[in-house]
Amino acid sequence: EVDLDERLGELDLRNDSDIPDVPPPTDSTPEILKRALSGLSARWKNWWIRGILTLAMISVFFLIIYLGSFMLMLLVLSIQVKCYHEIITIGYRVYHSYDLPWFRSLSWYFLLCVNYFFYGETVADYFATFVQRREQLQFLIRYHRFISFALYLTGFCIFVLSLVKKHYRLQFYMFAWTHVTLLITVTQSHLVIQNLFEGMIWFLVPISSVICNDITAYIFGFFFGRTPLIKLSPKKTWEGFIGGFFSTVVFGFIFSYFLAQYQYFVCPVEYNSETNRFVTECEPSELFQMKKYFVPPLLQAVLGWETVNMYPFQMHSVALSTFASLIGPFGGFFASGFKRAFKIKDFADTIPGHGGIMDRFDCQYLMATFVHVYITSFIRGPNPSKLLKQLLILQPEQQLSVYKTLKSHLVEKGIL
Repeated sequence: EVDLDERLGELDLRNDSDIPDVPPPTDSTPEILKRALSGLSARWKNWWIRGILTLAMISVFFLIIYLGSFMLMLLVLSIQVKCYHEIITIGYRVYHSYDLPWFRSLSWYFLLCVNYFFYGETVADYFATFVQRREQLQFLIRYHRFISFALYLTGFCIFVLSLVKKHYRLQFYMFAWTHVTLLITVTQSHLVIQNLFEGMIWFLVPISSVICNDITAYIFGFFFGRTPLIKLSPKKTWEGFIGGFFSTVVFGFIFSYFLAQYQYFVCPVEYNSETNRFVTECEPSELFQMKKYFVPPLLQAVLGWETVNMYPFQMHSVALSTFASLIGPFGGFFASGFKRAFKIKDFADTIPGHGGIMDRFDCQYLMATFVHVYITSFIRGPNPSKLLKQLLILQPEQQLSVYKTLKSHLVEKGIL
């Protein structure tokens, strides 16, 4: 039995020393920045590069917000594809010497299949009226899950046929690598878009909170950091972690107050089939209507106020900001552990001073799941608009049956 265990261990386990070294990413810093910062130490040079690129990315992000919901969805999809590409590329580099057949092609094929499934579900859910008018789309939506399964099954069969003797274990490693990457990237990006449809504020506040926490934790850690936080990320400090937490909660509370005043940010994103445009017009829900709250007695002595006026959503923003500050960074720690496992500094060199796109969005994926769970658990109620869209898809006799049943029910209750 001992001999068998040892043999199985030799087959199934690989030491860190067995993992090939991955070439370090090249320096993609623009030459103009290199010349301008040539007189600074490496520490301050990195500070300025990160700062300038951060401001540039935030400016582009605000521009896309101005362009509307559809552009935000395209942004999420683009980030998803790039993050997937960075993680898959690491796998390809690590095992490149084995020349695994069909690995890259099948990886991108599975990405296409999973996106087809998730975004097809979104189209069926939010664009029912648009689909109803086009017979070709009706067929695709009706058999959407069967088509998705058939597409995935095709890729699965190709993978089995591509198995090569002496490389079985590595091929299954990469098969698992691909599926875990799909789970991390595609599923989470789908949830981000689901959150966006609930109202742009559910998209902007969580994402901005993570960005704020990342920036403020870096600033506090840079200037005041002395105490290491976690071995996976030696540069992370308790001072940065705590400073980032309080800064993010304050930022989320103030930012929510600003956004809650505008229908553009608080109304659910809906598709208008008449104009072929996304619209954000509604009567704001109670979450976004100013209310008076009594200040707890302990705080009255400090603030000097007995009551305060604020939006109920601001209380929810505290929960979102707290998660972004306390739990969100664990996505970054997870990514740090992953990079250390494969002896790389960054996922890629797409953004000078920051690394790859995945290096900037490693915390956002945990946040997307939390926001989706938070909305479904504490916020979302029955949606008459969505139910009506489903009813309009039914055949006329089915619609009449629903109408008669509802009328009978309302008569019995004395409402009609």
